[in-house]
Amino acid sequence: MVDVTVRGAGIFGLCVAWACVKRGASVRVIDPGGVAAGASGGLVGALAPHTPERWNDKKELQFQSLDMAEAMWADVADVGGRDPGYARTGRIQPVGALEIATERARNAEELWKGRYTWQVRDVRDFGEFAPVTPSGLVIHDTLTARANPRKATQALAAALVAKRVEILTEGREDGAVVHATGASGLVALSEALAYPVGVPIKGQSALIAFDARDLPQIFVDGLHVIPHANGTTAIGSTTEREFADPSSCDGGLDDILGRVVRLVPALRERPLLERWAGLRPRARSRAPMLGAWPGRPGHFIANGGFKIGFGMAPIVGQLISELILDGHDRIPDSFRVDASLPKP
Repeated sequence: MVDVTVRGAGIFGLCVAWACVKRGASVRVIDPGGVAAGASGGLVGALAPHTPERWNDKKELQFQSLDMAEAMWADVADVGGRDPGYARTGRIQPVGALEIATERARNAEELWKGRYTWQVRDVRDFGEFAPVTPSGLVIHDTLTARANPRKATQALAAALVAKRVEILTEGREDGAVVHATGASGLVALSEALAYPVGVPIKGQSALIAFDARDLPQIFVDGLHVIPHANGTTAIGSTTEREFADPSSCDGGLDDILGRVVRLVPALRERPLLERWAGLRPRARSRAPMLGAWPGRPGHFIANGGFKIGFGMAPIVGQLISELILDGHDRIPDSFRVDASLPKP
């Protein structure tokens, strides 16, 4: 018998399990595909904030999660003995409208609690690995971090095992049950609730042999360019609502690879190491979907981490563990499962 059963060994499920274990609970994790079998086994790993303006629950929780991530990943590495590939290396992106960028810099001073900065800087400050920017200026923020998705999930799994957590492909559901089952889970939940609460979105990404491991990541024209600690650089990703094969790489990936070498010239003629495609869970509300499963006592949902899953996972684990183990519910209304249901 355990206190909590987590269904799903992606980043949300593993972080929920970790937060519960840290609060003293006994936990079992079950996933037929094993650790990071879905979107959490991708390549990108951008832990980046939304813009510091028009503040809301989603941005506040994202800030809290990004802020706490450094300590969490250091703890995970210490307990499990495996490197998650985490580093707070920052991010640069071209300046569009200078007035807006400057206003956001002022906002960041307050909204980011004085711990991190959002600054307008000369692109030449960043050397060869920088985006094309007609103004010659970039925004540099120091809150953004990166994690290697596969290394991070394996590091979490190792830390959980060190804490005597079973990670199984099949097993019994004891105690509270958390469904962190990603894209397929959104489909199942939609069927159970007879309403489309979310959909799978296909994404394609790639890994290039380019070593910029200590440099800031780049966000340009909707693309993330993430240098990892192992000397590779990840490029991603497409956003495909319609697709024939969720796991195939096609012209959509070729398109972003062609764009990225024009936007970040340092990547030209670098060897392509890997292509990846898979489904990511997007909740109807566009925020992570957290809390009690409607009409199913003892069952909970942790899903919908579309594009921001690795960045939001630490706070998701904390919120779900507090709800289950302490009865303390501080999940914002916009994150609740019924936020994706029709209004009565």
